[in-house]
Amino acid sequence: MGANETMELFNENFILGCSAIGAGLAVIAGIGPGVGQGIAAGYGASAVGRNPGARGAIMSTMLLGQAVAETTGLYGLLIAFLLLFVKPLLP
Repeated sequence: MGANETMELFNENFILGCSAIGAGLAVIAGIGPGVGQGIAAGYGASAVGRNPGARGAIMSTMLLGQAVAETTGLYGLLIAFLLLFVKPLLP
C-alpha cells in the first residue's frame, strides 16, 4: 500500500465523517419548527377558548402557519438524507 492509497482512504473516510456530522446538524434544524408549532398550537387553543365563534378562521390560519413553519424542518431532513445517501464527492 503506497502513500497515495493511504491518503485516498483518509480522504474518503474524512468526507464520510463530515457528511455524517453535517447530517446530524441538519436534523437539529427540526427543533425550531417543533417549538414554533407548539407555541402556535397553544396560542390557537387559547384564542379558540376566548372566542369559540371564530374557531374556523383561527384553526385555518394556525394550520397554514404551521405548514409554512414545517418546511424548515423538512428541508433539514432532506439535506440530511442527501448527505447520508448521496455521495457525489467520492470516486
